[in-house]
Amino acid sequence: MGKYILKFSPVIVAIIMALFPSPAGLSPEGWYFLSIFIGVIIGLIIEPIPAALVGLLGVSIVAALGLVDPNPTASRNWALSGFSNGVIWLIFSAFMFALGYQKTGLGKRISLVLIKYLGKSTLGLGYAIAFSDAILAPFMPSNTARSAGTIYPIVSNIPLMFNSTPDHEPRKIGSYLTWVAIAATCVTSSMFLTALAPNLLAIDLIAQTTNVQISWGQWAKVMIPAMFPLFILTPWLAYVIYPPTQKTSPEAPLWAKKELEKLGAITRKELMMLGYAVLALIFWIFGKELGVNSTVAAILVLSLMVLSDIITWEDVISNKSAWNVLIWFATLVAMASGLSKTGVLSWIGNLSSSYLQGLPPFTVALFLVLMFFMLHYFFASTTAHTTALMPLFMVTATVLLPAEMIPQIALMLAGSLGLMGIITPYATGPSPIWYGSGFISQARWWFLGAIFGALYLASMLILTALYV
Repeated sequence: MGKYILKFSPVIVAIIMALFPSPAGLSPEGWYFLSIFIGVIIGLIIEPIPAALVGLLGVSIVAALGLVDPNPTASRNWALSGFSNGVIWLIFSAFMFALGYQKTGLGKRISLVLIKYLGKSTLGLGYAIAFSDAILAPFMPSNTARSAGTIYPIVSNIPLMFNSTPDHEPRKIGSYLTWVAIAATCVTSSMFLTALAPNLLAIDLIAQTTNVQISWGQWAKVMIPAMFPLFILTPWLAYVIYPPTQKTSPEAPLWAKKELEKLGAITRKELMMLGYAVLALIFWIFGKELGVNSTVAAILVLSLMVLSDIITWEDVISNKSAWNVLIWFATLVAMASGLSKTGVLSWIGNLSSSYLQGLPPFTVALFLVLMFFMLHYFFASTTAHTTALMPLFMVTATVLLPAEMIPQIALMLAGSLGLMGIITPYATGPSPIWYGSGFISQARWWFLGAIFGALYLASMLILTALYV
């Protein structure tokens, strides 16, 4: 019985909410839309059905009821609007870049080279893992594909060389490498706009809510200098707080050397993949000056990858993860736009202003960043967190902060999405994979998450104080 209640809890919550009278200042249509939106968010958190299907159900029910627009054609156009969104197709294309790294073996080669040259000590191995993630991060918007799909299969071989397993001396080396891997990917996910899919979703929601546009270059100008010291500190800090008992690792470079010999010389396809990645990055950074939209550039590079047989057309049409994310994010973008169209955001903005009105703008900015980060304890998905809270926090910011502060606070909120993945064993995509390896107990994970989470949050608050 409990299983069925959990499965249908999004529907139950939506219906119960809808049965209450609409609050003052919000139309009945807006209240019904908000009820369905809350049901969608709950569905994304507990996932009784696939997340993409949750989004499809949400937009189709809203469109069928005519809550956004009573005109059937206009309602249909709204429901499908997310599929014409450029950011969604940029995310889709970038998923294909990740596939290119995996198919050509370039991602594996980069990790092995770093282990070969940096892995003579356990601390050096930590840095090799971190730099592997950082090199791949600008081109892989799925930190799950990057950390869990590319780096984990390589790193998982290393503890076995030292007889370190979840059941036998996990602290010898396995626990340390596990924590460095997840902590590093959280930092790199905030460092680059294209390192985490919800980053791209966030900037689109920000543009919808406030008309503030954040480019790859604008993000990089602020977040790379801010995150780089944190990135360099992370492996060392883990080494101090959660030290491995095995301090040297001469076997690891030898193993990496043998694995590289098995791979052979770098192939033409690997070099082409590297060239395409650099080409995409150039367009993303300098696209405005070159007159090329970042999404168009990504689709162009994807087409070139198929034409040059880096990936095949069959790979494109059969990539379930990429199509799932496209449908998922497209429906969420439409749902988020409905919050504005039905008057929900303006109603929430008026409510929030009554509680925070009178506080200095600087204090409000810090409070927004603090709450946005801490509320992630209630989410098992960064995407659900972004969809549920980014529009609400941005409308609050527009009500309470001067117009000149809005672009800065928008970047601070979006930039914290990667970092907040450190706090729990379920906070970001790769977390369940690394946690599931068994090297770190749940209690220890929460303890380390609290320490590193506090450090990462402090870094965002300091950055907000300096930048806003």
